[in-house]
Amino acid sequence: MAVGLGLSIGTVNTVSALAEEGSAKAPPGRRWAQRSQSITRRTTLTFDSTGLARVGMIPRHGRAIIEFADLTQRSIMSARVGHRALSPADLVAVVAESLITETLLDHPHCDGHGGDVGIALTYPARYAESHVEDLRASLDAIGLDHVALVAEPIAAATWLEADRGPLMPGLALIYDLGGASLDVTLVRVGAGCPINPIVGEPMRSAEFGGRAFGALVASRAGHGLPSASISGSVTGTTADELRTKHVRSSLELVYRCLRVADVTMADVDCVLVVGGAARPVEVAQVLAGELARPVITAPDPERTIADGAAIIGRRAAVAAEEAAGKHHGKRRGGGAHRAATRALVLSQRTKQRLTKVATAAGLSVAGVGLALALPADGVIVGLAQLGLR
Repeated sequence: MAVGLGLSIGTVNTVSALAEEGSAKAPPGRRWAQRSQSITRRTTLTFDSTGLARVGMIPRHGRAIIEFADLTQRSIMSARVGHRALSPADLVAVVAESLITETLLDHPHCDGHGGDVGIALTYPARYAESHVEDLRASLDAIGLDHVALVAEPIAAATWLEADRGPLMPGLALIYDLGGASLDVTLVRVGAGCPINPIVGEPMRSAEFGGRAFGALVASRAGHGLPSASISGSVTGTTADELRTKHVRSSLELVYRCLRVADVTMADVDCVLVVGGAARPVEVAQVLAGELARPVITAPDPERTIADGAAIIGRRAAVAAEEAAGKHHGKRRGGGAHRAATRALVLSQRTKQRLTKVATAAGLSVAGVGLALALPADGVIVGLAQLGLR
């Protein structure tokens, strides 16, 4: 059975999703009959005394590496593990390797006679070619050349097609309200889409998102209040009003995205809302009312991008299985196809190697020095003050 693993490594949270048989396509107009399995963790890295990397842990005593997932932030320092300096791209690759190894250990049926696993890792569409190349090089350096890189809006549109398809040819506006920023992208959907379906230029603003809204709530609550009392000093009604105002203010970024692409909202067929900060109902309500277009939101918008990446991975694994069946026993022509699918499909030999990696402590070093690290207590307090839970 072909399986797809999707990884979405954001500034605040990391989501991994597994798409198995029956979860990659639903009947027209219906949601998935079987939802994919997903896990959400904090985007943090810690290393034990042996150098083994752990994702999502904030130790009570010790240090955790944070704020490394956005490769556009050139001010980010590197982390030193043993005698090796790890760049932000290297750290993202370490997170990906840890999640892949953990998934294979937790799902034995993916490791034996169960078939192939296709893996896709998403990245922000605003990344320059150099950022994508850095990430690709870091993945290849640790043996993850089989992992496909997919732009986040394309993964989101893939989920949309699987959940609501088949779609008529048209435009979808991806409104990604995450913990650290808002990303707005226009994507072509439906039959006949080009290889790169992104239209115009992706737009991003750190003035919106979970952290920005948390800061807005904190400012309304008053300066000098301890973080524990902020939520109690702002009533639910006031918080809803602030969120409505926050989302309405973000529409300027939407209109800028449309202007750059030389289109209007009349040309957009639907708005897909994704991201962890998009859970409150006010987000979709404001967008629907102001943009006057159908607004689609998944039950858990934070996992939409990872789910879409998992679908992409599973489709690649299915294609590889079908091709292997057609060419079974034939040596001629097999080399070209294997080269084409190697970048997407995790082979049995690689799966066995990654299983051994998990028991061999990942990065074998005697000591760990973290050049980019914050005390755990500081991380927790900082997240609480920003309204991220």
